[in-house]
Amino acid sequence: MDSGYGSGRYNCFFGFPVGLMKSLKIVFLIFCFLFAILQTLYFLEIPLPDFIKFYLANFLCMPIVLSICLFTVQYLKKDKSLRLDLITVLSVFVMYAIYFEIILPPLHWRYTADIIDVLLYLTGSFLFYFLQKSP
Repeated sequence: MDSGYGSGRYNCFFGFPVGLMKSLKIVFLIFCFLFAILQTLYFLEIPLPDFIKFYLANFLCMPIVLSICLFTVQYLKKDKSLRLDLITVLSVFVMYAIYFEIILPPLHWRYTADIIDVLLYLTGSFLFYFLQKSP
């Protein structure tokens, strides 16, 4: 998809030029850093806006998990050109959504079923899918 910059070299995800990211590894490191900061803020009991407090980790989850899966497969197969296909990405999304939004909420007070969580898992999954396709 052309971002409107004229060259057509940049792919966009919700208007964000992913071609500028150059590497899924950079995004992976940024997301891990954000997740570590978020967990530190939770631990220190620093107040956060509700949207960040309840939803940021859900958005970061799928790109981090899927990146680890991709890097592991690439390492084991010794082929950096391997990519996860859409069916694999969506399968992981469905498994996470079912486990964390259907199975766990009745079993543990810490987990709540929330459609926004599912949408954020899906958004993160698509973000990963498109980022892994960029050069």
